Amino acid sequence: MAEYDSEITMVKESADIHLRSVDLNLLTVFDAVMQMQNITRAANSLGMSQPAVSNAVARLKVMFNDELFVRRGRGIQPTMRARQLFGPVRQALQLVRNELLGAKFEPISSERAFSLSLCSPLDLRLGGTIINHVKQVAPQLGLKIKSYINNDIEHQLRYQNVEFVIGYSCFESMEFRSEALFDDELVLVVAQQHPRITNQITLEQTLMEQHAVVSLESFGSFSKFYYIDDAMQRTVTQQCTDLYSVLTIVSLTEMVAIAPAWLVRQQAEALKIKAVPLCQCENKATCYLSWHESSEWDKGHQWMKTILTEAGHSE
Repeated sequence: MAEYDSEITMVKESADIHLRSVDLNLLTVFDAVMQMQNITRAANSLGMSQPAVSNAVARLKVMFNDELFVRRGRGIQPTMRARQLFGPVRQALQLVRNELLGAKFEPISSERAFSLSLCSPLDLRLGGTIINHVKQVAPQLGLKIKSYINNDIEHQLRYQNVEFVIGYSCFESMEFRSEALFDDELVLVVAQQHPRITNQITLEQTLMEQHAVVSLESFGSFSKFYYIDDAMQRTVTQQCTDLYSVLTIVSLTEMVAIAPAWLVRQQAEALKIKAVPLCQCENKATCYLSWHESSEWDKGHQWMKTILTEAGHSE
């Protein structure tokens, strides 16, 4: 037993000696290069010269026994090993930053800028509420909201180009976190003067109608919520780039579409459309707030998450 304890002690001492030989300042360089994926921009963000950052990257390659970054066009691309390291390194740095003097996040005086992606049409439902609340409690804070989300959203969220996503999808990878905010009720939307549809319709009748849909199939978008399987031989006559265009087409024709009930109520008078309950099919779409695990210990991130969660739960 004593021999075993002696071996454990030797292993721990060896690990301590190895860690003391590491320049932990290199980790801040690694974090910046991973975010920027460009040596020059990383150097500017760190207040360092480009040669100094390049030298630090060379030392990082030796430290982790991996190339870490390979050239791609005018920038660089992280290797698989670098991607694996990014989350743990970022979390460790944030834990240290949180304990430093003056690290407390003060919304009333902060000039920090946050970026948020809001899937359409959730931008219409939540955008104004979020902007007004942030302005009230953090007047100097910057907030950038994008309504369009492309299929590169995982990359953007992982490297902090976007800090939060609100949409109708959850990320499958374990490195992302999601919280359900609310369920949207889905309805069939038709023109108020539709010649065949009044206040109710069967699934069979719905399938016989011509449908207008959102053609954009990006992450979290409404386009996935048709709730009528294509195997049921639904006829799609019009494909639009956004849901508001779909509602406009429906208002001018005999076509039908599926949309959130709140959006139909909001546009009913202006577009002369109405909602009809969906029969024999799913009529709920859950809205999620998502973020990357590497940001969870950041105090500013925690504050903004609370703001966004409150905005979603108030709906």
